[in-house]
Amino acid sequence: MSNKNLTIILVHGAWGDGSHWQHVIPPLHKAGYKVRSVQNPLTSLADDISKTNDLIDAQEGKVLLVGHSYGGAVISGAGNHEKVAGLVYIAAFAPDKGDSLGGIFSRREQPSGGAAIYPDAKGFLWIKYDAFHASFCQDLGDDEALVMSLSQKPINGRCFGDEAGAPAWQHKPSWYQVSDQDHMIPPVTQQEMADHIKAKKIIHLDASHASLASRAKEVVELILEAAKAVE
Repeated sequence: MSNKNLTIILVHGAWGDGSHWQHVIPPLHKAGYKVRSVQNPLTSLADDISKTNDLIDAQEGKVLLVGHSYGGAVISGAGNHEKVAGLVYIAAFAPDKGDSLGGIFSRREQPSGGAAIYPDAKGFLWIKYDAFHASFCQDLGDDEALVMSLSQKPINGRCFGDEAGAPAWQHKPSWYQVSDQDHMIPPVTQQEMADHIKAKKIIHLDASHASLASRAKEVVELILEAAKAVE
């Protein structure tokens, strides 16, 4: 049982769920922190912020939010909750007020993984199963990549058009991990966002978009550093 007055809440991104943090959760738990991994519906930015806020409400004491990919947009909004003490971005979007993820993408040429994204008849976006490994997690083994691909959770296209509200990083400390071999969010875009939010620490990993799985040790170290700073 945790003896710390801080809960670390992990917020997954598009095409995944809370299990994407499977390599991160055990070491954080062993470090004595209470850890929770949200299961967001990926139906709209507002829906996902609301679901994350529900999990924050259920915690006692302070909360550190950690967001991967699209989850960065979620924690930027949910981080305004009074219990949230800090934010950690893992190869993640960090939108400013009025930004949309589509607008952030339009700043430069589409990354190679973007070509593998396609919509279904209900407006949800998927990554082609046979292109998932190369697009999302090229530095993972075949079996783990296969599970990620075949269990992917689609995201509603509106999530990329929804405009962000006032971001919590404007008034709460943040940390950022850049994936230098990312095929989903250009590394240069990640660096721009990390600089813009004035992250207390920025680390670079020679990793795919799925750094939370392929480089979990370094990701955990960054989260623990942030946790110790805000607890």
